[in-house]
Amino acid sequence: MTESSALLTDRYELTMLDAALLKGTHDRESVFEAFTRRLPAGRRYGVLAGTGRLLDLIERFRFGDTELEYLRDNDVVRQETLDWLADFRFSGTIRGYREGEVFFPGSPFLIVDAPFAEGVLLETLILSVFNYDSAVASAAARMVTAAAGRPLAEMGSRRANERSAVAAARAAYIAGFDATSNLEAGRTWGVPTMGTAAHAFTLLHDNEEDAFRAQVAAMGPGTTLLVDTFDVERAIETAVRVAGPELGAIRLDSGDLPKLVRQVRDQLDRLGATRTRITVTNDLDEFTIAALSSSPVDSYGVGTSVVTGSGAPASGMVYKLVAHRDGDGAWVPVAKESDGKASIGGRKHPVRRLDASGRAVAEVVHIVEAGDVPDDTGRDLFVPLVTDGEVHREHLGPEGTTRAREHRASAMRELPDEAFRLGRGDPVLPTIFG
Repeated sequence: MTESSALLTDRYELTMLDAALLKGTHDRESVFEAFTRRLPAGRRYGVLAGTGRLLDLIERFRFGDTELEYLRDNDVVRQETLDWLADFRFSGTIRGYREGEVFFPGSPFLIVDAPFAEGVLLETLILSVFNYDSAVASAAARMVTAAAGRPLAEMGSRRANERSAVAAARAAYIAGFDATSNLEAGRTWGVPTMGTAAHAFTLLHDNEEDAFRAQVAAMGPGTTLLVDTFDVERAIETAVRVAGPELGAIRLDSGDLPKLVRQVRDQLDRLGATRTRITVTNDLDEFTIAALSSSPVDSYGVGTSVVTGSGAPASGMVYKLVAHRDGDGAWVPVAKESDGKASIGGRKHPVRRLDASGRAVAEVVHIVEAGDVPDDTGRDLFVPLVTDGEVHREHLGPEGTTRAREHRASAMRELPDEAFRLGRGDPVLPTIFG
């Protein structure tokens, strides 16, 4: 592995470049766009995540000696193309939705203006980042709604690829989760981290009381004790006796949660631990979280469901060439006409149409000439991300992640109430082309 992101791509991106260089069409000015054809079945909106990660990867999209040697040894492209790649730096312009924005089918969330060769090289990277990160963020946002203000922690690292685990933690945080168990997400993206002990720590000791005493000695009485290794009722009695009524929290990771949580709350109150919180972490998703809404749960930890998009691990996003200059320099709109996969040609500019109260009512996508911005009273959805090859740095790092989280909260407040129902339904906003 190297620091370069250039080989995080599909071979056919490079073979298209190879053929275009041979033909002499590689430097035609082009417009690419990314959009989703449809939301996962029954979902009413999506949450866009991945922009900050993508821009960092674009800055590192370089073909160094190691990458070029691999391509040469495996006869991927001609020597002339290797020479071109050796000097590659993305020089185009990218505009798109702010990270954290909600999205709907058909509306382009990213526009790439660049020579064909440069725009096509980014296709796989753009789709791999946005398809996964947005799937996690979209599922996480539904969990945040179901939690109704109670804190959520992302703890799915062991259920995902090691790189995906970091991306998932970041995406869930943007969507409204409060913390992650993943330390790299904390270091790289500034996501708050949390975690105390697993069942192995209890089983290490001669008995449960010894384990609790060791944890309290190390972390203080405000720690969270895991109480379902053996008998929950006995463990809670021991936990309160060891930590005192100042015990911070107990964690439940198994059992019939609605019933068990009420029993645990009653027992804690009887023992005087009235301020001890209850957190649950047993294979939760948005539906089980909603089912616990009337239970005295204080916080949730979610693993598998959040890192797998709660049944929708990709966002159905595609990346299409929609316009390019012809041999005479005139702009030509182009579109795919395949059955079920047709696209709409031409440069586009999306706005969010709002009513007098500031509530979103429609996604309006204008087809425009190069550089023209439509006269529309809706909220402009595009911001500059890359200009002439230079990344806008406000989108990067922990600060960019925080901005994305804040924007997600703002964008969600515009949606009508029916957007937040967990039952199956159509996209809450229509996408209108005009």
